[in-house]
Amino acid sequence: MTRESFPIAKPGLIYLLVLAVITGLFFWSFKPASILTGSMLLFTAYFFRNPRRSIPGDNKAVLSPADGVVMSVSRVHEDKFLHGEATKVSIFLSVLNVHVNRMPVAGRIDYVSYIPGKFLPAFKSHASEINERNYIGIDSTGLKVLVCQVTGFIARRIVCYAKCGDWLDRGQHFGMIKFGSCTEIYVPEGIRIMVGPGDRVRGGETIIGRIPDEN
Repeated sequence: MTRESFPIAKPGLIYLLVLAVITGLFFWSFKPASILTGSMLLFTAYFFRNPRRSIPGDNKAVLSPADGVVMSVSRVHEDKFLHGEATKVSIFLSVLNVHVNRMPVAGRIDYVSYIPGKFLPAFKSHASEINERNYIGIDSTGLKVLVCQVTGFIARRIVCYAKCGDWLDRGQHFGMIKFGSCTEIYVPEGIRIMVGPGDRVRGGETIIGRIPDEN
């Protein structure tokens, strides 16, 4: 079974196993405590859920890499991978959102860079500049897209499956951030942005931008 089809994101399985064992022990020895651990078990299963997504067939679509709410859409100069003017879309994920990160475009992973940092609340505008984060650069047959996983006050563990040289399809998992976070996507000039601040997006389904016909 692939990561995309498994109902629970695999990084969450160890938490579920531990909580299930603890809940079982408490159920037989001290039932009131099993209510608490059982509730934690249910919440953890909910947090690490991996719902199936209908990936749009439009090859000109740039998909959201995460579930959540668009915090901002801004023009920036991106020097790490795009090396030029870009549009950055920042998506805030609460603890209630699906936390699986998905590929916004099909392409080869050409850049992965983990940067240690602080753990400010992910909705702070400057969190992406000083928090722990991980950059993934994608070359989609000449179109470069950069995604950044940013930890938050609660989220303190970035998971990234992607490695340089990997080819991943649109909507395919490339990682996740545990327990609340922010995901950013940088696209070059010319991509028509389809979302704005306050919009709710779904990873692998919501079209956040469109590639011009000449690309």
